[in-house]
Amino acid sequence: MRALKLLLAPAIALASACAAAPRAAEPPTSSSPPPPSQAMSNDCAVIAAIAKEHYRFGPDNPPPPLRGAGDEAWTPQCNFESLGFTFAPYSEPLPNSDPRVHMKWVSFQQPVYDGRGALVQTEIVHGPLAGIGYECRVHSGIAGWTIGECKTGWVS
Repeated sequence: MRALKLLLAPAIALASACAAAPRAAEPPTSSSPPPPSQAMSNDCAVIAAIAKEHYRFGPDNPPPPLRGAGDEAWTPQCNFESLGFTFAPYSEPLPNSDPRVHMKWVSFQQPVYDGRGALVQTEIVHGPLAGIGYECRVHSGIAGWTIGECKTGWVS
């Protein structure tokens, strides 16, 4: 009996600690929205997880320019330098210029949080008729935000 108690004690302690810890991935209620700095911090961590784990951006694989996404042309306002890369801003082609020069970019829509983590729509274009869109599920845990899966949404 004593051996059983000794074996179960760590599992019970871990379960009670997990149950007592707040869950960052739950959506805020209307009565208590998260502070803006916390929301932006989560957005940055979610986008960083997709950039590092899905696209594998880093010193050896620099990202294309960052283009605004969605109806509001949202772009993450984050410091990605600590990850070994930075996003150049995207600029629209000038009139009478070659549009193919501006056909390389990546975009991320603002994460949507739910009880399972966050969903992010992201797109990357490598050139004319060479792009792909994804819907990425990102999870929060002990290791921070990590990719669950990215499903292909469209391909050109």
